[in-house]
Amino acid sequence: MAAPPETETATCECRRIVDEVVAAHGAAPGALIPVLQGVQARTGYLSAEVMELIGERTGVPAAQVFGVASFYSQFRLKPVGKYIIKVCHGTACHVQGAVVISDALADELKTKDGETTEDGTFTLSSVACLGCCSLAPAMMIEDNTYARLTPDAARKVVRKYGK
Repeated sequence: MAAPPETETATCECRRIVDEVVAAHGAAPGALIPVLQGVQARTGYLSAEVMELIGERTGVPAAQVFGVASFYSQFRLKPVGKYIIKVCHGTACHVQGAVVISDALADELKTKDGETTEDGTFTLSSVACLGCCSLAPAMMIEDNTYARLTPDAARKVVRKYGK
């Protein structure tokens, strides 16, 4: 039985992206990480289908491709929201209330840390450090840093993005 048109289109699109990224970085096994980075930059995450394609194109076994992708925290193995909210949980932010910021955002978004809202708008993510300790507690959305947050201030920021 033939796959639905959406699946065929997605598969063709995935193949095109993988082929373009592999062409840019090379098909040698040593190019695996730049290939994974390039494909993720274009697709948002690394699906099982994409990792199999990368394995085929680079000659790296799919299990090894998955092993590398799952080892490094920079790689995402499931879809993410339009906006990724990175809440800093480094020492300075932790001491200044990062946990209550994350809890307020989880409540506001009706999701958990590491998960994406049902509508696909936000992914909530705790990170080890944003590098802005003097601004603690802090979070980032896109390239915007929000500093000296309170739970209410964090909620207000997220509401602006949701509109």
